[in-house]
Amino acid sequence: MPSNIPHRENEINQLSSIIAPALRGYHPNNIFIYGTCGTGKSLSIRFVLNQLEDISRANGSEVKTIYINCKMKKVADTEYRLFAQLLQEMGVHVPDTGLPTDVLYRNFFEKIDEKKRVVIIALDEIDSLFKKVGDEFLYNLTRVNGELKRAQLSIVGITNDLSFLNNLDMRVKSSLGEEEILFKPYNAMQLKDILQNRIKEGFNEGIVEEGVINKCAALAAQEHGDARRALDLLRVAGEITERLGDPKIEEKHVDIAEEKIDMDRVVETVKSQPRQSQAVLYSVLKLSNNGHTRVLTGDVFDEYIKVCANNSIKSLTQRRVSDLIGELDMLGVITARVISKGRYGRTRDISLAISDSVLEKVEGILRTRFGD
Repeated sequence: MPSNIPHRENEINQLSSIIAPALRGYHPNNIFIYGTCGTGKSLSIRFVLNQLEDISRANGSEVKTIYINCKMKKVADTEYRLFAQLLQEMGVHVPDTGLPTDVLYRNFFEKIDEKKRVVIIALDEIDSLFKKVGDEFLYNLTRVNGELKRAQLSIVGITNDLSFLNNLDMRVKSSLGEEEILFKPYNAMQLKDILQNRIKEGFNEGIVEEGVINKCAALAAQEHGDARRALDLLRVAGEITERLGDPKIEEKHVDIAEEKIDMDRVVETVKSQPRQSQAVLYSVLKLSNNGHTRVLTGDVFDEYIKVCANNSIKSLTQRRVSDLIGELDMLGVITARVISKGRYGRTRDISLAISDSVLEKVEGILRTRFGD
């Protein structure tokens, strides 16, 4: 974690002012932090929570902070796993299975309430947990302050989904009473500053050419101002330069890095998809290979039924397959453009959004899983 976070001073000040009452023993408001990938949300909240704990230790106030990424495998599936992880963060070992979830809730709240203190739980990628288990866990966390006798609990939710709150039950929304902070994407100049800061820490002087910084910043600025993307490009370009034995990182190394990162991202995305989603993608791929000039939703569904039959997979409804096509579109693996058919309704014109070099690898993965 860097010692300073450029171009996020305002957001860090906002976070600090909302959380600061914890140092005086008061209950801070719940906070929801929004913003697209790589806008510094996780970095900023961890920075503020670390500072809060340092100051509380120095002045003797009782503040406990817990940061959890809800996309981690040991957390992402169930409420049980979430509360098992929260208890482990409080120093209590919990078996992987075997206890009723309500017992975990009770154990967690009793552990928090052992002494007078403020506990702040930051749930990163909270939307991914919500999609799996619903919003009951949030409701239970927000209502617990009414039952605690000594401690007080605040929640910080971090999400890429700007419409996250709209999907919550009304009773959860009203019990949250949250403050909102939006992290806007970085522009190319801000990304340049971030890269130059990290270059001082990560590379010997004179190794990175000026054009490399500009190129990494420009490419990341095109992709919603994602600082993580810019840093990944620079890191991978450095690794490639080292492997080739070249003395400096040049723009050609960034080009190779971009292709490698894109390939790794798409391949990992395809590998991590559920089998049904992979079957839908394989159907699109087969139709594209068979020379279909236009691939429509109905065509994909017909091909998907054949793929399922050949592989003894229970097929889903056309509506559910349409949802999976939408999800693949959101992941950037395919492009699904809605077109109107007049009084016959609407369909989607589907095409692959994968470069030829990546396509070969994806095809190989899917072919081994489904055959012809």
